[in-house]
Amino acid sequence: MQITLIVAKAKNNVIGKDNQLIWKLSSDLKRFKTLTSGHYILMGRKTFESLGKPLPNRTHLIITRNSDYQVPEGHYAFQSVEEAFIFCNKKDIEQLFIIGGGQIYEETINMCDCLEITEVEAEPKGDTFFPEINPKIWKEVERESFPADEKNEFAFDFVTYEKIKN
Repeated sequence: MQITLIVAKAKNNVIGKDNQLIWKLSSDLKRFKTLTSGHYILMGRKTFESLGKPLPNRTHLIITRNSDYQVPEGHYAFQSVEEAFIFCNKKDIEQLFIIGGGQIYEETINMCDCLEITEVEAEPKGDTFFPEINPKIWKEVERESFPADEKNEFAFDFVTYEKIKN
């Protein structure tokens, strides 16, 4: 199974505040949709609840400590990341996307094969952070830069990192 982490993060590693996104980046949302459509996406309960409803054309795997947590039909809840990974392996899932939040990123970053990062040219205040990307583990393999415009509040880069093979 290929595990890809996807996130938009500021220069100061802020990824959110009050369980919400903190910028308007239409291009990032389009890229997220393109990359994750048709795939399984793993997230924490707060991230799932912040979506309002399941994203179309994706199967949601929600991590929650609440064993009675109810999820919509066709989506799944687990009490740990490990349980979700076991489920994916049993179902022979080819591609899994990790979509947040901060605690889930912290827990899974070193289990991933690839990082799809939108680096936002901003340093907002926030309460949720992305972990540091360790250059001994991750190698940048692609970068595309974009200026701010009427649909994108800040300049940003799409950056792909691959895990360094030992």
